Amino acid sequence: MAIITLTTDFGMKAHFVGAVKGALYSEIPNVTIVDISHNISPFNVLEAAYVIQNAFKSFAKGTIHVIGVDSELNPENKHIAMALNGHFFICANNGILSMICTEITPEHIVEINIHNKVVGSFPVLDVFVKVAAHIARGGTLEVIGKTIKEIKPITNLMPFVSSDQSQLIGNVIFIDRYDNVITNIKKRFFETIQKGRRFEILARNHKFKKIYSQYSEIVDFSIPLKNRNDEGRGLVVFNSSDFLEIAMYKSNKATVGGASTLMGLEMMDSVTVQFFED
Repeated sequence: MAIITLTTDFGMKAHFVGAVKGALYSEIPNVTIVDISHNISPFNVLEAAYVIQNAFKSFAKGTIHVIGVDSELNPENKHIAMALNGHFFICANNGILSMICTEITPEHIVEINIHNKVVGSFPVLDVFVKVAAHIARGGTLEVIGKTIKEIKPITNLMPFVSSDQSQLIGNVIFIDRYDNVITNIKKRFFETIQKGRRFEILARNHKFKKIYSQYSEIVDFSIPLKNRNDEGRGLVVFNSSDFLEIAMYKSNKATVGGASTLMGLEMMDSVTVQFFED
């Protein structure tokens, strides 16, 4: 039984998600459809890249991932299908898959060329569904596209490292529902540059000198609960996907606030790590 995931910026108010699911069930009646997210910010390729990179690994090999973000076909935004680590991805060639490809080399990429065989102006429904159904039936990528070697990258995807390795500059690539700020600095990369040195993390006018292993590590549990005042305190962790994250303990935008709003951090803002020699 085929598994197909959906990641889009469609939201749930309009008919788009339902139409795509209906078309998939019509093409493959016994398919299993899993919603990863339909709340990607409109046209936000970087946000989509972060979400799909961290979600796809949990699915069985053979899963087909349909990504409907900034997917309108034009001369600068072609459609592609990619086989990678036993998974299949269908989306626009707009940089969404470049984050995954920095860690895993694709086995095969094709530029989809079946557009003259379908009718419509809704590419996820009209084209991506057809491609997903073809793959689910065991079809090969060569049938629906021409092989290409490279895909479009996302600019500023990798952090900048100064020539003397005393400074590491990353960017905000995702802001979650808790208003926590995720950067493009991964734990392994951080530790490679750090080499055990002391550091200071700078995010606008906020400074952090410690990275916690989990959010609640900031709490001193020896203090009676009624005397604690930890909610809303800023901290830095490597999150469950090993990305450097700036957070507020038990953040809530309606009460204590969150890291993004209280620190004034937005998508693509820089976060600097300064390393010090002892």
